[in-house]
Amino acid sequence: MTDSITPDALRFERLLDAPLEKVWRYLVDPELRARWFMAGPSELKVGGRFGLTMDHDNLSDDDVDTPEKYRPYLGHSWAENITRYEPPHLLAITWDGGDGGEVTFALTAEGDKTRFVLTHTGLRGRDDAVNFGGGWHSHLAALERRIKGEAVPNFWALHAQAEEMVEKTLGQPRA
Repeated sequence: MTDSITPDALRFERLLDAPLEKVWRYLVDPELRARWFMAGPSELKVGGRFGLTMDHDNLSDDDVDTPEKYRPYLGHSWAENITRYEPPHLLAITWDGGDGGEVTFALTAEGDKTRFVLTHTGLRGRDDAVNFGGGWHSHLAALERRIKGEAVPNFWALHAQAEEMVEKTLGQPRA
């Protein structure tokens, strides 16, 4: 696992215990993507839309309350633009219509495993790095478990741990 976290960009790398085609399905199939991230109707082509709905209250297998600060976003749906699409190896999308940067998912087969590299560039500073860093880290932890057929008892516990790790990595905010 090789991660890089700065106020400008995030890079998370995981070696997933599944073949490339299976990992790709978890990225582009809305039903599978809903189990670890967000789903929504998508037009899988460059210039197409990548649908997202924040149903994070469904990411935990146990009955877990969504933290208060995230409750207003539950059920929020939107679509991002697909900027690169090279199945089954690469998908890149805008974030926040491009104002929140670009997210690239790169997949490489390594035998019967898949190297999954998520890069989020164009961050607007430390707050974005903490917010997105905690989110991506916890979503990838959920993906690792789903790929293996394991449960995700409490997504929000993963998220809280991830945000704390990102905060420590970035150090104290400047006054």
